[in-house]
Amino acid sequence: MSRSPAPMMFPCDLCGASVQMGPHRYEGKMLQHYKMFVCKICYEANWDGIAPHLEPIFERHLKAKGISMPSRNQKGWYPRDIT
Repeated sequence: MSRSPAPMMFPCDLCGASVQMGPHRYEGKMLQHYKMFVCKICYEANWDGIAPHLEPIFERHLKAKGISMPSRNQKGWYPRDIT
């Protein structure tokens, strides 16, 4: 009997949760502009911008990647997506 390969797990760059990505399971999303992988929960929960309690993590990530800080949106939050 053949065994299924071990699932590929990736950490969310915002909350740190490990999520599965691979055949038939896509529990996260890559925010290309920020070079940031986020879990589905963080992606959906921050639809209107990066929540203030996550700003320190978000800012550290951008600084480490050499990415300039985006302009804040109308709520005063960093936008989740850059269009």
